[in-house]
Amino acid sequence: MEILRGINFAVPRGQFIAIMGPSGSGKSTLLGLLAGLDTPTAGSIVLDGQEIAGLAEDSLALIRGRKIGFVFQSYQLIPTLTAIENVLLPHELAGEANGLARAMELLENVGLSERRDHYPIQLSGGEQQRVALARAFMVRPPILMADEPTGNLDSANGEHVLELLLSMNRREGTTLVLVTHDATLAAHADRILRLKDGVIVGDELRA
Repeated sequence: MEILRGINFAVPRGQFIAIMGPSGSGKSTLLGLLAGLDTPTAGSIVLDGQEIAGLAEDSLALIRGRKIGFVFQSYQLIPTLTAIENVLLPHELAGEANGLARAMELLENVGLSERRDHYPIQLSGGEQQRVALARAFMVRPPILMADEPTGNLDSANGEHVLELLLSMNRREGTTLVLVTHDATLAAHADRILRLKDGVIVGDELRA
């Protein structure tokens, strides 16, 4: 069964694009393909100038580790690691050293420097997503991908996380690709791509 059909678009460097559509429209599948987490049955995917369709998993893992930061709806923190250890993880997986100052700066940016030694179970949902935000920016990736980043949060926490995401993204100068069904969140985007039944039905460039 084809989930996506006839998809063809490009995202310029530095653009904030929101991908919208009803449940089952293919939003998360599209994000997974763009991130190299899923493999297309046909077609081409060029990520930051590099063709990734058909690459071996070890090569894809290297590209993801260097080029993409992720923010998921369900946070995806490692439960046995503290907040600061979770933020440091991408840095360590990339084989880099001396990332503590950067990690502390990012936790400060999301207002959690005093919670650095707490484990995920000791943090609220909003705090866990703020740790996930800090982790996503740890290696200064050129691209940030977010899948319903406020979907598990109440409105107050969701608004706070959104403000942090947008301010950090502006500060870091990343390209932001965000999947959401929230029109309020999408209203902040430079561009809105709309999917329905696996095809693009709208591509709106906003002022």
